[in-house]
Amino acid sequence: MKRFYKLVAVTDTLGVTLDGKSVRTPARAELRLPTRALADAVAAEWDAQTTEIKPEAMVLTGLANAAIDRIEPVRADYAQGLAAYAESDLLCYRAEAPPALVALQAESWDPWLAWATARYDVAFTVTAGIIHAPQPPATCARIAAAYAGFDAFTLAALSAVVTITGSAVLGLAFAERALDADQAWAAGELEEIWQAEQWGLDPLAIPAREARQRSLAAAQRLLALLG
Repeated sequence: MKRFYKLVAVTDTLGVTLDGKSVRTPARAELRLPTRALADAVAAEWDAQTTEIKPEAMVLTGLANAAIDRIEPVRADYAQGLAAYAESDLLCYRAEAPPALVALQAESWDPWLAWATARYDVAFTVTAGIIHAPQPPATCARIAAAYAGFDAFTLAALSAVVTITGSAVLGLAFAERALDADQAWAAGELEEIWQAEQWGLDPLAIPAREARQRSLAAAQRLLALLG
């Protein structure tokens, strides 16, 4: 789409206008943001477009659209879907070998389980291998309650963290600013990073890897703009 507007502005109700007309989501809802900082950042994305509008360059706008159109109408179910990752959380499934990887997982992941244990008064079942080990019902319930308390925009940010890392625990730590995008990447991609250090990166996997990193960075920026 060609750029069709000249003036981008933020309204008193934290909407974004193009030549005085409200920007709308793909589902035709008004694009209204929860904070002035986010509204300014979304407006800046629209203003940065030159002769053509490139949606892939408007990451915050895309996340805002998702929050309004896809998450808010089913917010409780969406929150439960992210919380459900706790039932088979990445941090609770350890390698059986080699010893170096086992030790690295313990060094990197145990602190986050300890953080969640202290923060939410829960306990975790940690196992080696891929056979499912159920988590205590109270743990799953408390993590679900934590996710249920997040608004749609926060859930939009957490979605990338939880789905990329496979960890509801890391999502909660991210939400509370206990870890950042780089730490989430290091924890979530620990085994892949370790394997790459041993045998090198698969060139075919690099684009997807970089896309995941960009998603985590965008999630961090969105969370920061939510205040």
